[in-house]
Formats: sequence, structure tokens, C-alpha cells
Amino acid sequence: MPNTYLDFEKPLVELEKKIAELKRYAGEKEIDLRAEIALLEKKAAELKEKTYQNLAPWQRLQLARHPERPNFLDYVELLFTDFLFLHGDRCTGDDPAVVGGIGRFEGSPVTVIGHRKGHNTKENLACHFGMPHPEGFRKALRLAKQAEKFQRPVIFLVDTPGAYSGIAAEERGQSWAIAANLCSLARIETPMIVVITGEGGSGGALALGVGDVVLMLEHAVFSVISPEGCAAILWKDASRAPEAASALKITATELLELGLIDAIVPEPLGGAHRDPKATAENLRLELRKWVSQLREIPPSELVNRRWERLRRIGSFS
Repeated sequence: MPNTYLDFEKPLVELEKKIAELKRYAGEKEIDLRAEIALLEKKAAELKEKTYQNLAPWQRLQLARHPERPNFLDYVELLFTDFLFLHGDRCTGDDPAVVGGIGRFEGSPVTVIGHRKGHNTKENLACHFGMPHPEGFRKALRLAKQAEKFQRPVIFLVDTPGAYSGIAAEERGQSWAIAANLCSLARIETPMIVVITGEGGSGGALALGVGDVVLMLEHAVFSVISPEGCAAILWKDASRAPEAASALKITATELLELGLIDAIVPEPLGGAHRDPKATAENLRLELRKWVSQLREIPPSELVNRRWERLRRIGSFS
């Protein structure tokens, strides 16, 4: 049971707490309450299925932002071995909001790059809440070019509310850094797989979102702007964010139908934070398939296919 729960999860969490208390009481008093517990567990399973199989876009966004949702460091631990973190953009400094390095995926070397979020306020402050500065984008591009040199596949793990919008970031060329990544990553001659693991927000996500394949976790979201920002611009009322979330088509199912992503990675019932290991194993299966397929394609053809894929975005005929 997660330590933090969302508003729509409250009835389920209260029932799970009741079951846990009943089990503890039965153990302490040595009373046989198996029938009562089994009845409550059946009710909890039915409520869980009903709750999570009919989520609105706004509720999926809340799951994508859940503080206990697996982050970059969790996936590195669960999916990769012999991981070596690499730092700095060789220009300004090291951005803790974008992390990356070299590791092995099922024995083969890969470069992994992504946004870093924390599980609490202290961790989030240390990594700017996963909102990159220009040096973060430049670091990501540097590592991708290094991967190209040694023909290592690149795996991007995207999870950010958006690029950092402070004055210092603008002074150091925030928009230029994002544009440079979009242009340069499209030409990288090595397989690149993008995985939206949580919140794929605006230019902060797009700058690490250029790949041969784009995967999304079931409850992840991907959007040009946050629903709150959209509501504030369109209606001057951020409280209409749930309405904006529905209009923006931000969920994995909607984006797959629009042809903007290639596959959805299933999450355990209740979200990735309820079972990070199972989530990682589901992602492993997808990565295994796509890494194997993309390695068979010659580099020049890979780039041509990537360009064709990008040009198809927004086409309705």
C-alpha cells in the first residue's frame, strides 16, 4: 500500500487499511477472521479494478505525478547493470535535472539518458523538480553523440513538467538548447528509443523525445503544455485544468490512436508506484524487442526512417 494516495483513491486506501488492521488484530488476539478478511479482500479487488480501469485524463495525470512513482534512478537499478554516470555539458556545468551514463541492458552496452525527479521535497529541490536547464539538454546531446561514436543504442527516460523557465536558464540559451537537440538528435546514426515514464511536458520532454520508437507507460502523459497552463491561457482559470486535460489528448491510449507513439507499456493495476519491479519487467520486454529490431537496421536507413516518422506527425490524410 502506497504511503501517499490521491483523492480518487481514498475509498480503496481506507478499505486496504481496514484489511491490514483486521489481519493485525487477528494475529494479536489469535482469532480466526479468515472469512471476514477474504470477503473484504474480494471487495477491495473489485473496487481497485473499477477505480483504475475507468480513469479520466486528469486522474491519469495525477498518477503520472505521483511522488512514489519510479524515477530514473529506480529504473537504472531495476533494468541496467554496471552503470556509470557521466556528468557535465563541457560548456557551463552539470544539470542535476538531466542524468545519464553508460550501462548494460541484458549484457549489451547502452547509453541511458533521462530526467531525474525525486520522491520527496528535498530530493526534488536537489534536481530542480526534473526541470532541465540548458546545460542539461547539452549534456544529453553530448552523451547521445558519444553513443553514436561507439554505436551504442540510446534509451531516453522522459519524466518532466517542462524545461526550467527562470531568467538564468533563458540567459544561457534555453530555447536554443532545446532546438539544437531536436535538430541534432534527428540525425544521430544509432538506435534511439524514447520512453515516457511519467510526465512528458512541453519542450523539456521534446528535447529528449526524438527517437526511432516512442513508448509510453500506461498512466504516463505527453503534452505540449500542462493542463493547468492551458487552462490559465485559454480561460484565465487554472481550476479548469481537468477540462483542459481531456481536450489536450494527453493519455497513452489517445496518443497511440493519433500515431504519436508506437506502443503502450502496461502498468500494474493501481499504477507503477504500487509495483515498480513489475513495471520495470514490462518495460524490459518492450526494450528487448525494440533494441533487437533497431540494431538490424543500417545507420543511414535508421536516420531516414526517423525523419519520415517525424514528418508524419500531424498528418491526417
